[in-house]
Amino acid sequence: MPETGSTTTDPVIALRGATATLGARPVLRGIDLTVHRGEVAALLGANGSGKSTAVRSVIGQVPLTGGSVALFGTPLRRFRSWARIGYVPQRTTAAGGVPATIREVVTSGRLSRTRLGLLRKADRAAVDRAIELVGLADRAKDSVDALSGGQHQRVLIARALAAEPELLIMDEPMAGVDLASQEILATTLREQVAAGTTVLLVLHELGPLEPLIDRAIVLRDGCVMHDGPPPKALGQHALPGHDHVHPHAASEPVRTGLLS
Repeated sequence: MPETGSTTTDPVIALRGATATLGARPVLRGIDLTVHRGEVAALLGANGSGKSTAVRSVIGQVPLTGGSVALFGTPLRRFRSWARIGYVPQRTTAAGGVPATIREVVTSGRLSRTRLGLLRKADRAAVDRAIELVGLADRAKDSVDALSGGQHQRVLIARALAAEPELLIMDEPMAGVDLASQEILATTLREQVAAGTTVLLVLHELGPLEPLIDRAIVLRDGCVMHDGPPPKALGQHALPGHDHVHPHAASEPVRTGLLS
């Protein structure tokens, strides 16, 4: 159910005049970003353009220095329904250094839907479905330490899907992922979109996700340079200025209700 003051017609994400700094460096310079229900939006741009900062500000991991954020029509400072949001962070590992099986990691994503952490039949079924969606059902009991980079990413996506979120936010889900895993991720995302999930993606290039993208928001130096249909020239190629280097450190744990 929508939170108090929100309606089903409210945008799922609304950034208004958003500004943010990292250290003393301005990273977002007054961007506006709206994502509506059922929409698949891609944030595109070269390294340092502000893409990841924008999505991290949406979930409260990076505080804004100006402007506002609302989720499902509720200002971020009052938003509590984190189970409605699935977040796949950029460049991290599935277990965070703790020995765990695929099922255990994916199950952790379901806990926001449970009472007192007790799994019901429906919860276990949701976990099984999420693992199956990313093509790892035959390895559910395997340790995540034995997985490839692409398989790690698939586990993280399954963890986000286990909560059956209404909004799925993914920060560079294809970075460093082998082609086979890219195709599986594209198929998984296609199923979520068909079921009505709203999606916000951070991408360097559209690649196999191109057919799913409704809107592309191109950032440059913390400003929106394009907001509309995906630029055709970007379909299978990197954005101008992208050097194909991904010097991103593993993401810090999310300091919000998305903390797993």
